[in-house]
Amino acid sequence: MPFRTRTAVRGAVLTTAAVLLCSAASWARPAAAPAPPGWSAAPAPGAGAEPGPQDRPYFYLEGAPGTVLSDRLSLSNPTGHTITVRLRGAAPGGWLSLASARVTVPPHTRASVPFTVTVPRDAAPGESSGSLIATGGRGSGAEGRDAVPVHLRVTGRPLSALTVEKVAVRGRGAAALIRYTLVNRGNTVLAPRLAVRADGLFGPVLRRAARALPTTLRPGQGVDLTEKWPDPPRLDAVDLRLTVTAGGGAHGSATATYTTAPWGAVAGGGLLLAAGVAGPVVVVRRRRRARGASEVPGASGMPGAAGAEGAGTAAGAAGDGPPPGGDRADAAGQLAGTGPGARS
Repeated sequence: MPFRTRTAVRGAVLTTAAVLLCSAASWARPAAAPAPPGWSAAPAPGAGAEPGPQDRPYFYLEGAPGTVLSDRLSLSNPTGHTITVRLRGAAPGGWLSLASARVTVPPHTRASVPFTVTVPRDAAPGESSGSLIATGGRGSGAEGRDAVPVHLRVTGRPLSALTVEKVAVRGRGAAALIRYTLVNRGNTVLAPRLAVRADGLFGPVLRRAARALPTTLRPGQGVDLTEKWPDPPRLDAVDLRLTVTAGGGAHGSATATYTTAPWGAVAGGGLLLAAGVAGPVVVVRRRRRARGASEVPGASGMPGAAGAEGAGTAAGAAGDGPPPGGDRADAAGQLAGTGPGARS
């Protein structure tokens, strides 16, 4: 037992000594220098300093519509060979512009490339995003490409406004369509909502609550849209109203008239009405002409009697009832009949 204990202790001491010797050797040997990284692109720091971890990770610019803003992109090449980098801006509307599209950076140097941001005059107040893209050999990315984000804030008072224009109904029956145009008259992006109302001669014929349309409108943009009307009235005169709303208090409406009465039916009804009114007038005139022909003077051989009857006929033609003084006319006729000229 004592021999085994001494052997175990001796082994532990030797093991500890080996570990200590190895650690001391590793501390004495200098650490290997890390491999230099590839080139990189980043926002340029101020006062000509070199980019560092504490610098801004992206560009942030702010300005009113119509202004031109400027900044600088830094290209660092810590490698031992020259690199050539191609630059371009990626942003909606092309408001990013670089001073150079191709830059050569010598080994262990840094290049600063100016660029400008032109805020469009019709830009809507709010946030927009883009990026500066650098592409070259042996880059920091898998394909030698770096992209630096550019955030732009457009200042100004937001204005939300839109109009509804050119409202019309095309087709009849199941093929009827409501056509209209929406125009963004403000400076903000709008997501419109549409409500439809139609009233005929006998009451409401269409009610559609406001719902979101599958489109967005940029400032100044106009778009032509259609709305299906599956069951319009077959015989009616309809007043149609479209109402569109959007965020920020935008509101617009327009009306149109939709008449579904066929022109043939309207013309036929007018002809029937005219015939119904003109028919009795023609009959009355024909009857009056026949009565006047039977009472021509000299038809009975007695001028006196013919004159009296003619006077009676003229008085009767002036009205439907018995003429005033009818009894006197009859007495005059009787006296004329008993005169000397009446004897046989």
